[in-house]
Amino acid sequence: MRIRQLLCEIIEEKGKKVVSTIKIPLIVLLLQGIPESVAVATLAFVIARIPLKWNKVLLIGIVLAFCAYVIRLFPIPFGIHTILLILLLFIFLTGLGKRDIGLSFFASLVTILVLGILEYNCMSLFMLFFGFTPETLFNNLVIRIVVGEPHVLLLFISAFLLKKYSKREAVGNFN
Repeated sequence: MRIRQLLCEIIEEKGKKVVSTIKIPLIVLLLQGIPESVAVATLAFVIARIPLKWNKVLLIGIVLAFCAYVIRLFPIPFGIHTILLILLLFIFLTGLGKRDIGLSFFASLVTILVLGILEYNCMSLFMLFFGFTPETLFNNLVIRIVVGEPHVLLLFISAFLLKKYSKREAVGNFN
């Protein structure tokens, strides 16, 4: 909960919420944001049963990362950027992936849910085992990037295991 409070920096002012921007350093965008968004796109493609064409996956991942970066510069309530990214991912899956609306929306929601669960659990474990505080994670770029990588790796592993499992299941259905 302290991470959320620190990141969104909500200030109560006369009963009215004022939301400040979330500034992400460019190095964090490049070393953590883009890999995370590519992993998100990869998992979404697998869930939506879209063939993994890496040029499309990379394009979507990079665009999602830069959109997240820009969206977080605006003074909007925490979490709105997530809704906007779900919609963007949905549009990309429907348009570039040429999948139906229902499956694209489902894949977008499930992917962001998995991202949230993995990110929360990985960060919580790192803070527990290494004694990091949310302030340390937010202010120390090296720690912020290193702690952000395990959930990215787990997203890729999840995508590839799901792809492998779904291929076996499809082969099993034809026998």
